[in-house]
Amino acid sequence: MIKLYDPTGVPLSSTVQIEQSVTSLAGKVVGFIDNSKPNFEYLAADLGELLTTRYDVARVIMHRKRAASVPAANDVLDDFARQCDLVIAGSGD
Repeated sequence: MIKLYDPTGVPLSSTVQIEQSVTSLAGKVVGFIDNSKPNFEYLAADLGELLTTRYDVARVIMHRKRAASVPAANDVLDDFARQCDLVIAGSGD
């Protein structure tokens, strides 16, 4: 079991069970949630290109939040959960 922590300080209401881990990136869809801090969009773009060219990631999906202090909307999280095999939430500066 993997313990997840909510960075907003809101306690999680349940334990999250991870069913399957990612052992290879080939053919996977990777999502980036950009928290709108300076420079993360550049890092995410560079990482996305590296992941597709060197590690055969099938597709990269990006979402930029309107502010760092606001969580991603539930519909965005649901969309990422449906589409992505791996999601990276980022911070810049």
